[in-house]
Amino acid sequence: MTQHAAFPAFLLGAVLLAGCTVGPDYSRPEVPISATYKHEAGWRSLSTAEPPPVGAWWVLYDDPELDGLMRATADSNLSVAQAEARFRQALAQLRVSRAGALPQVQGNASIQRSGRENNGSGSSLSSSSDGTAYQLGATASWVPDLWGKVRRQLEADRASIASSAADLDAMRLSMQSTVAQAYLRIRAIDLYLGLLELTREAYTRSLELTRNQYSAGLAARADVIQSEVQLQSLMTQETDLRQQRLLEENAIAVLLGRPPAGFSVARTDALPPPPAIPAQMPSALLVRRPDVIAAERQVAVANANIGVAEGAWFPDLTLSAQGALQEGRFIDLFSAPQLIWSVGPSLAATLFDSGRRSALVEQSRAQYDERVAAYRQTFLTGIQEVEDALATLQMLKAKAGQQARLVELAEENERVVTNRYRAGLVTFLEVSVAQNQTYTSRRTALEIKAEQLAASIRLIVALGGGWR
Repeated sequence: MTQHAAFPAFLLGAVLLAGCTVGPDYSRPEVPISATYKHEAGWRSLSTAEPPPVGAWWVLYDDPELDGLMRATADSNLSVAQAEARFRQALAQLRVSRAGALPQVQGNASIQRSGRENNGSGSSLSSSSDGTAYQLGATASWVPDLWGKVRRQLEADRASIASSAADLDAMRLSMQSTVAQAYLRIRAIDLYLGLLELTREAYTRSLELTRNQYSAGLAARADVIQSEVQLQSLMTQETDLRQQRLLEENAIAVLLGRPPAGFSVARTDALPPPPAIPAQMPSALLVRRPDVIAAERQVAVANANIGVAEGAWFPDLTLSAQGALQEGRFIDLFSAPQLIWSVGPSLAATLFDSGRRSALVEQSRAQYDERVAAYRQTFLTGIQEVEDALATLQMLKAKAGQQARLVELAEENERVVTNRYRAGLVTFLEVSVAQNQTYTSRRTALEIKAEQLAASIRLIVALGGGWR
């Protein structure tokens, strides 16, 4: 075979070898998926091929102001902005790796002066000759991916992009759920304030009644003092509630990327009911969780990195071609230059590295094992969070019914005791106890409703963004 025929044959062999890929092919690790859940009777999983898409989960609460806050959070939250920037970094890294697998062309220009000196014997003079060389050239090179190292790196970069996208979704879901929780707490505080104002009116009427009873000689001075203490205690609670509301507003403002001074939530006396949980939901909802997706994609990254590390054992082939125009005068470069060229392959391999490559392969396999364990732990944590939310909702539903009955009993008891006090049959202490029981039972009923809303949001987050 002639020299001119050998190079195309070598190039053909390199292209055929480029079909090889070192390292293990990826398969998703198994995770412990349950067919049923421990809590929420009638709730069971259904198998689906693909998880449903995540939508605007907050529409379940049918609150226009909450809808606006959720959209503002997605657009303005600074933690979401950081996650979005990390996602763009992953996209750029893929382009960097892809460019490394393609031919590279570099240009160069140089000017060199050279000379020679001769010293004649017996002469005090020396003669010299010098010249100038101008050169314009270009070098093209390509490193074929013979062993699939670059393909594994691209595989790792693509998985990293998917992981970053899932991290972005997880951050957005986390920030939106945090804002929703704070907003619903404000709505609950508004209801607490409304209840407190009604109770304050009742306590004020009781104080007037006690003072009248005292003036008529039907009540002791201690009853008046007790009534005043009760009313003052309620006013102190009102101050605490208003402070809590202000802190929640400030927290929402920061989550929206705004200064607290320019943000407020208008007061209302409405709290949305907890959304109804469907009797059946697909088991694929857990697989849809952004943190589960991110953890699984990190496993794929670690798997591809094993191939990158194993590829270091194989030699690198470089195909290069170089050409240059050279002449003694710059103007001659464009009229009658000398052409200097070279073309050919080169092979480079590490012969001894004191175990460095072995250590890198071992390290990449250990990182893969770590990512697999982290993926399974993330999935188990998701199952736990769903179980916890379902259990909480189930218990709160039963508790809400019990508390509603307690409110009825407390209100009836207050009416009876108040009538007995008007008739002079009991002291104001019994009235005070009855009124406090009514107020406490009503507030506890509101707290249970707020806890149900909070638990429903936790279930939505645990399922990766609702059950739609």
